[in-house]
Amino acid sequence: QVQLVESGGGSVQVGGSLRLSCAVYGHTNLTHCLGWVRQVPGKVREAVASINTDAGTTYYGDSAKGRFTISHDNAKNTVDLQLHNLKTEDTAMYHCAAVRINGPCYLRMFYDYWGQGTQVNVSA
Repeated sequence: QVQLVESGGGSVQVGGSLRLSCAVYGHTNLTHCLGWVRQVPGKVREAVASINTDAGTTYYGDSAKGRFTISHDNAKNTVDLQLHNLKTEDTAMYHCAAVRINGPCYLRMFYDYWGQGTQVNVSA
């Protein structure tokens, strides 16, 4: 139905930047809401950002506000997450996710479709 493939993770130093990208394949009518969720082993998953693909409305978690930007390219059907001013606590596996929902996405943890993730490592 829907496949999500992330790319762009890597290792950077504190203060650096990365751009994560997620290609969305399949039934786009099932991906009204796209987002990024990050996971650190042994810790609870954290919702980073989400976007309504029709209106372009964006939502950010507190840790992402002012540093991260989520965007959607309708033509390419990709959702990107630009990371700036990275901190060591941003080290995590970042997963792209999608869900069909009527109305605003809001910042969310629950999605129907998930990518495998891309690792971000931030060192001091």
